[in-house]
Amino acid sequence: MKYELSEFVKMVAKHEGMVLEPYKDSLGISTIGIGRNLEDRGITDTELDYIGKTLEDILKVGLTEEEAYYLCMNDIAIVEKELLERKPIVNQLDQVRQMCLVDMGFNMGVPRLMKFVKMWGAIEVGDFYEASEQMLDSRWAKQVGKRSEHLAQMMRAGYEWTG
Repeated sequence: MKYELSEFVKMVAKHEGMVLEPYKDSLGISTIGIGRNLEDRGITDTELDYIGKTLEDILKVGLTEEEAYYLCMNDIAIVEKELLERKPIVNQLDQVRQMCLVDMGFNMGVPRLMKFVKMWGAIEVGDFYEASEQMLDSRWAKQVGKRSEHLAQMMRAGYEWTG
């Protein structure tokens, strides 16, 4: 990917929020850190070894900010890999549009992101205005509100919108 990972992680953290203790997200899914889904993704043995805590410890005492960022970077790497496997065109996009799509994949999962057929069709022909309109014309946009507006502006304009 073309973007700076440390800057992208900050954007994802702004969108997702950071909660260092386990909580239920808006869909009732057990979550921790920066959007780490504890039900579907969990925390791997390798991650637990790196953090130096057991899963039980994390569930009781939570994470540090550093640990939350570590898990988030791992999640981003998984999304990038899945996204590039399914849509190699992402590698040809500028860094801002890559961040937009990885952020969407992080939020909803790559399989759901693949269902944005009209958006992908518009991206493939370079019609980023139409791609952004397709993003906003979705149930996802209604669920995430301002996040979808921010990401749609990034898709449309090719630069990060801070409004």
